[in-house]
Amino acid sequence: MSGSEVYQRYVAAVMMHGQASAKAVELGATDLYALNILKLSGSLTPGELGRLAGLTTGPTTRLVDRLEQAGYVRRVPDAGDRRKVIVELVAEPSGLDEALAPVRRKIGAIIQGYSPEQQELLFDYFARAADAFQEATEELRAQG
Repeated sequence: MSGSEVYQRYVAAVMMHGQASAKAVELGATDLYALNILKLSGSLTPGELGRLAGLTTGPTTRLVDRLEQAGYVRRVPDAGDRRKVIVELVAEPSGLDEALAPVRRKIGAIIQGYSPEQQELLFDYFARAADAFQEATEELRAQG
């Protein structure tokens, strides 16, 4: 299997796991992805959340409505501009830790099999690759 094929298999497996994790906690993949965005980025305007999730205005509104009705987020007025609304994460899906436990355990075991120097390299790669994916995403969106 070529390096490219190995990488494609890896990306496909990560995406499939994301979808399965969302289903395990009775969410759509985009909903779980949006909760992760809020967890990592902190509170955002609906427009910022939609942009990061790759959604237009209508789907973003429906997304925030679903997450708010489920008790995961709340809309609050922006302290700096009361005309704006901020979306805050207030809860994570129950069962999410349980759904993620197997992959955390399996990936953790793989990482523990590497030396501390190799682990440092892996985490450097993850950080740099995440930035590269985000930049490439913005380039694709700018083209469309």
